[in-house]
Amino acid sequence: MGEKWFKKLLRGRMLVAVLIVLQLGVFIYLVANGSQQSLFISWTLTVISFLVALHIVTQKNKGAYKLTWVFLILLVPVFGGLFYLLFKFQTSSKKFHRELEKVERGSKPSFLLPGNRFNEACKETPSHIPQIRYLQKFAGFPVYRHTRTKYLTPGEEKFSALLAELEKAERYIFLEYFIIHDGIMWGSVLEILKEKVKQGVDVRLIYDDMGCLFLLPKDYPKQLKKWGIKCAVFNPFRPVLSAIQNNRDHRKIAVIDGKVAFTGGINLADEYINAIEKYGHWKDASIMIEGEAAWSFTVMFLQMWSICKNINENYHHYYPWKYERCEIENDGLVQPYADSPMDHENVGEHVYLQMINNAKDYVYINTPYLIIDDSMVSALTLAAKSGVDVRIVTPHRWDKRIVHFTTRSYYRELISAGIKIYEYTEGFMHSKTFVSDDSTATVGTTNLDFRSLYLHFECGVWLYDSTAVMEVKNDFLKTLEISQKIRKQDCKDNVISNFLQDFLRLFAPLM
Repeated sequence: MGEKWFKKLLRGRMLVAVLIVLQLGVFIYLVANGSQQSLFISWTLTVISFLVALHIVTQKNKGAYKLTWVFLILLVPVFGGLFYLLFKFQTSSKKFHRELEKVERGSKPSFLLPGNRFNEACKETPSHIPQIRYLQKFAGFPVYRHTRTKYLTPGEEKFSALLAELEKAERYIFLEYFIIHDGIMWGSVLEILKEKVKQGVDVRLIYDDMGCLFLLPKDYPKQLKKWGIKCAVFNPFRPVLSAIQNNRDHRKIAVIDGKVAFTGGINLADEYINAIEKYGHWKDASIMIEGEAAWSFTVMFLQMWSICKNINENYHHYYPWKYERCEIENDGLVQPYADSPMDHENVGEHVYLQMINNAKDYVYINTPYLIIDDSMVSALTLAAKSGVDVRIVTPHRWDKRIVHFTTRSYYRELISAGIKIYEYTEGFMHSKTFVSDDSTATVGTTNLDFRSLYLHFECGVWLYDSTAVMEVKNDFLKTLEISQKIRKQDCKDNVISNFLQDFLRLFAPLM
């Protein structure tokens, strides 16, 4: 049965790969077959490439993106410009953008159903007003009170807490994950979901098609439907060259009845709970929130469900405190946020930058990848030069060799500025956490790399003076005890390695 399933999966995915290769082959043949017509086409495309390069330089994009595209066009002047046009200007991308805008505009007021805590939050912490104001007034994600927080690390802790909360569900369970893979973790969750469906609970699942490309069969939504589980596949992978295929749903959200929510780096697969070993011990982090702020993740999920299913949701129908008050006591300020690559507003990056720029004593960072643009490098180095204790932990055992090799290319510059870099020696560091000055922290899905910061749908929680803040800090300090500090002399590779690292940084936005 397993072998038959694998063959069926392989046929479907291989067909997609073959169709893409055929498209590229036809395109190259039309340009390079040696006739006078193809010579004319070649010169025309070269001129187009030149004009496209000029267009790219004038855009208000990140400098690293401009450099990468211009370099690629110079490298292949015949194909480069046309490829950029095919990649960037497509009706599918524009249509998706319009649908997303419409959904977000219609659902925005729903975030404030628990009440507007903006004024009291600003009075409570004047020094963090810019962060709170940016997220609520500009990005549209309100700050909440009456919310309890619990930091969960490693993945086994999240797994245990998630199963316990799923068992308590009475009205609905909403799950949105980048990766789902059959095994102990997903199997345990699935059994509860099946049972909850029998009890009349509304169970919904969103997963990213690219994230699950070789992990789930193509007809998996039909299988789930047989069990009564509603399913939506985000951005199904299609055999066409499309910019929208680059935008993936990298979020990890679990919502139970709108009263409890989870997010963080942990997907629904066994390596995340160390049930299997892929790269040594998998160090990851998640956060559970109970109370008003959980509603924010409910709205985020329903927004994505509306986009995937092309329907209009009645958000008020799912609000859990229509007939009762939220009785959770205040545990500081909690401000969930989401990030979309379609609105040209880098919310995740701005949350990180605000924390770095506002730090007075320290900022401690966990990240699996460290591939950043000049603005992030400047913020980190300026903080360190100004006397802030900046420490970053990355993995010692990598999951992607080229990405890790490129990550290490940033060490020299950062260490020279006074930043302390560590590598987690027990295995793979997959947590995405910031903590600063014993007062603020953020836990979420956003890596310090170009894909997470600018291309993917992401989410996180900004925290002020809540229980989880010190839990994040204490966990970071414990992690340092089993991490190797990188010294300046450790970064003195040979000339060839340094050249390769610098060369790969040209393609950092594509990693």
